[in-house]
This record gives sequence, C-alpha cells and structure tokens, in this order.
Amino acid sequence: MAGLQRRAIKYSMEAIKSFYFLYYAAAASLVPFLIIYYEQLGFSGRQIGFLAAIPPLVILLSAPLWGAAADATKQHKRLLMFAIAGALVVVFFFSKTIAFAWIIPVVVVYAFFAAPIMPLVDASTMDWLGEGRNLYGRIRLWGAIGWGVSAPLIGWLIERSSVGWAFYGYIILMLGGLAVAWFLPIRETSAQQPFWSGLRLITGNRQWLLFLAVVFIGGMCLAIVSNFLFLYMNGLGASKTLMGLALTFATLSELPILFYSNRLLNRWGARGLLMVALAAYVVRALAYTFISEPWMFLVVQFLHGLSFSAMWVAGVSYADSMAPEGLSATAQGLFSGVQLGLGGIAGGLIGGILYDELGATTMFRWAALAALVGLMVFALVSRSAPKKEATPIPVGGTRDDTIG
Repeated sequence: MAGLQRRAIKYSMEAIKSFYFLYYAAAASLVPFLIIYYEQLGFSGRQIGFLAAIPPLVILLSAPLWGAAADATKQHKRLLMFAIAGALVVVFFFSKTIAFAWIIPVVVVYAFFAAPIMPLVDASTMDWLGEGRNLYGRIRLWGAIGWGVSAPLIGWLIERSSVGWAFYGYIILMLGGLAVAWFLPIRETSAQQPFWSGLRLITGNRQWLLFLAVVFIGGMCLAIVSNFLFLYMNGLGASKTLMGLALTFATLSELPILFYSNRLLNRWGARGLLMVALAAYVVRALAYTFISEPWMFLVVQFLHGLSFSAMWVAGVSYADSMAPEGLSATAQGLFSGVQLGLGGIAGGLIGGILYDELGATTMFRWAALAALVGLMVFALVSRSAPKKEATPIPVGGTRDDTIG
C-alpha cells in the first residue's frame, strides 16, 4: 500500500514538473518575440506599447475572476483545461492576423484565456505540497528550464525562417501542456467560510494591500524590461540569436534562486525576499543604461533571478499564507493580476511613452527610480508593521524526496 502511494506521489510530481516545463517553454516561444512581430508589421512605439498593455489589463480583470470562479464552483481542473484549449485556438488565429485593428481583439481574447492558467496551477501545487510548501521553488525551477531551452531555439528558428515560429512553437508545446494538465493532482478544496466573507478578509487586510503595492512596482519594472528589451537590443545591433541567448542567461540566473528558495524563505521570509527583489530591479534597470555593446546584455541578464524569480517565489508563498482555506486560487489570481496585470499596464504604457519621447536609457532609469522609491517605502512601512507571516517550514516535507 505504501509503495502504491509513493508511486502515485512520484507520478503526480512528474506531471507537475512536466506542465511547468511545457507551459513556460511555450510562453518563451511566443511572448518575447511578439514585439518583433509587431515591429515587422510596421507598428509604432505607441502602438506596440498599447498592445503590450492589453494583456496586463485583461489579466488584472480576469485572473482574480477565474480564480474566484474556480474556488466558488470547485471546478479547478475543468476551468484549467478550458483555459488552455481556448488559448491554443486564439494563438492559431493570432498567427494569421496582421491588421492593427484586428490584432487588438485577438490579444484581448488570448490574454483572457491565458490569465488563469498559472494561478490555478500554482494554487493547486501549493495545496498538493502541503507542509512542504516552501519547496515550491524547486518545482517552479522546471518552468525556468523550459524557458531557457525554448527561447534560444525559437530565436534561432526565427532568424533562419520567420517570426511565424513564435506561434508554431507555442501551439506545439501547449498541446503537450494540455495533455499533461489532465494528470495534474488538482484537489477541489472546500472553504471553511462563505466565499464572499473570505474574499473580504483578503482585500481588507493591510499587510495584503502593502504586499500588492510592492508586487505592482515589481510588475511595472518587469513589463518595461519584457516589452522593450528586445527593441533596445535590436537598436544596438543584437542578432535574434543573441536575443534568445539573453533569455537563456536570464533563465540560468533563476536556477539557483528557485532551487534554494526554501532556504531563502526560511532565512529572510517573504518580506525580506521581496526587498531583495526590488533592490535587484534597481541595479538591473540602471545597468541596462550603461551598455554599449550587445554582448553586455548577457551579463546584466544574470540579475533576472534576483529580481523576477525572488519576487515570484516570495509572492506565491505570501499569497498562499494569507489566503483563507479554500480561497488559494483567488489569492493567487489577485497576486498575478496585480503584478502581471496592473503593474504590466503601467509598465507597458509608461514604457511606450518614455521609449518614444525620451529613448530607452531614460525609460530604464525611470524604472530604476520607481523600484528604489518602492524599496524605501516598503522597508520603512515593514519596520512598523506586525511581523505576522507564514511560519517557515523546514525542509523535509512529505513530498521532499520526490523533488530534485
């Protein structure tokens, strides 16, 4: 009996790792190269900024709603499968659309279906890990590997063929993700209190609101880097292959952060890790402004792990610790909605205006200043705030021996 249970845990773990790998590999094949696609279609910086701001807006509005719907109906897996299938269909039509007026609604619908995928999977993964929640980073590590493998390969294919490979790669990889999603260990948890009462507990918590303010700033900086880095590189003469390598170097920087995330959380807690991430965004954004040769981007990309990955691990951990029982998907949806949604909107729109009017250097310096102000405010407020936080969980939970 124990052997069967251990085997079931192992199979569930393999399914989770495989999904993270396939999902982020698919994202790496499409998202970074959309800017190049828009540029090839002749869109201006403002038009690109507008299109880049659409997914964050849709994520802000839809990710919490998808999560709330899943928690309220207890149909997490069905909604996940439906969202993945919808994203696949829309991306196919995306690849056939070239007019700016038609691309707008396509981007809206794509973002609507893509928004809940990772919040639902993250919430289910944290629930499945149980007392080993601090080991989440070692699972999320497989997403970073998928991104790092896919990005340079797609970049190479685009350089030798066409940008259409961004869409083909996504469809192929997400079809695999759809198949794997069926085997994910998603448990439909029941709330210990009425859904709307639990939601009010989340949104009325001052610590939660401070946390959302921090991840908003992080999301804004991330959006500026994600949406305009390739344009900046292109202006300095970087090849498409080098752009793919830049994503690979960023991925390599994620690996140690994700692998040792349990130790980082146990040592500093989610608050401390959030401050480290903000400080890394300050240094990273400033470093871009001193680049004179394309190869130098590869060096700066090593700060991606300390900025994005540290904030993501801390955010998932904090959202999980603050969520009432049965509302984990809602909490993860709010976290994702504010960081990738609200922060992404601000980064896309402000970044587009600054890029057009003042250039990339001023844009990145503005991002560094925003992260610095956020860090200072968060540090001051955190010192006077109660230290109530998720209790660090020792390494060695029930799933520990299956993670590596």
